[in-house]
Amino acid sequence: MSTDAGDANEDRRKYEFRKVIEELDDYEGSGTQLVTIYIPDDKQISDVVAHVTQEHSEASNIKSKQTRTNVQDALTSIKDRLRYYDTFPPDNGIVIFSGAVNSGGGQTDMVTRVLDSPPEPIQSFRYHCDSNFLTQPLEDMLSDKGLFGLIVLDRREANVGWLRGKRVEPVKSASSLVPGKQRKGGQSAQRFARLRLEAIDNFYQEVAGMANDLFVPERHEMGGILVGGPSPTKDEFLDGDYLHHELGDLVVGKFDVSYTDESGLYDLVDAAQEVLADQEVMKDKSQMEEFFEKLHTGEQATYGFGPTRKNLIMGSVDRLLLSEDLRSDVVVYECPNGHEEYEVVDRRHGDPGHDCTECGEEAEKTDREDVIEHLMEIAEQRGTETKFISTDFEKGEQLYDAFGGVAGILRYSTGV
Repeated sequence: MSTDAGDANEDRRKYEFRKVIEELDDYEGSGTQLVTIYIPDDKQISDVVAHVTQEHSEASNIKSKQTRTNVQDALTSIKDRLRYYDTFPPDNGIVIFSGAVNSGGGQTDMVTRVLDSPPEPIQSFRYHCDSNFLTQPLEDMLSDKGLFGLIVLDRREANVGWLRGKRVEPVKSASSLVPGKQRKGGQSAQRFARLRLEAIDNFYQEVAGMANDLFVPERHEMGGILVGGPSPTKDEFLDGDYLHHELGDLVVGKFDVSYTDESGLYDLVDAAQEVLADQEVMKDKSQMEEFFEKLHTGEQATYGFGPTRKNLIMGSVDRLLLSEDLRSDVVVYECPNGHEEYEVVDRRHGDPGHDCTECGEEAEKTDREDVIEHLMEIAEQRGTETKFISTDFEKGEQLYDAFGGVAGILRYSTGV
């Protein structure tokens, strides 16, 4: 599979996960009767079944008959779903949601959703009962902040680690042998200063060695490196070219951080939020700048559902640009004379009805589906790459507000 095809499949999978999360977030239950289970891929299914069986037994002690019945029904549904798996879950694990959700008028509906192989590995087994499903860990996985290297140091200690999405992972640490500023008796000031500078240099080399070992193998996958610590330590470290030359080019920011133990890595991420946000949307900005350049010249750009769809079918779209905030359906209509037409509607609204624009006859709805899935299916058939664009910057907002959340960069001008 090519890299572009792999990225497209990953984008589609993330979108599908995001849709399910939004659906689950809309559900509410009475009391603590909505059950969520996160299962890592190294957890034996038999152990999970035993845990669910135990919870089912303990639920018999719930005083409210309705809550007791709903919780036990949810747990039974989860056990039924677990029977479809062998000894272990698939890669990255499983998340199961089950419970009686409010459907209005005092009525409830039993809902069970199973998410296989989430975007990132589930770190630990988690059983959760509440009036809402627990979706935050999945939302964190869908963060697009990517992979960043983290370094915090002063002249006493240093820590190196990763920022993966929103998760900070401390990996390596070191303590220095740099003496304090007060020399011992019998040492000349000149000799003491020289020994201290040598110790500082040795420590910087040790820190750079840790960073190089950790970051160099992943340098092509990283969004950048963040460096934190007090001044002038972090400046000395960076200005001294201790890092591997390819890593030096990846430093996207340096920040004043008071602590240089593991907690300093978290402080560094907090201090770098603005830079991280800029890095996160940098690729989106590049796509939109190219789109507006093509649009300005009047060639090789298309926008809006109808024209973009036509260009997709023609195979002329190189990249399909879709707003991450797009939440619409496309309704397919057919009139008695065989004319087929499409109308984009808000997902929350019903079918508005439609008169054929060609013959004026009343058209009948034949299909309704998610507009993003509709366009992505055509794009995949035509070998078109799909890019989801954030609304966290001005041109990303314009894609959503001014162009209906749908645009394309063309391979060639079509006049459509």
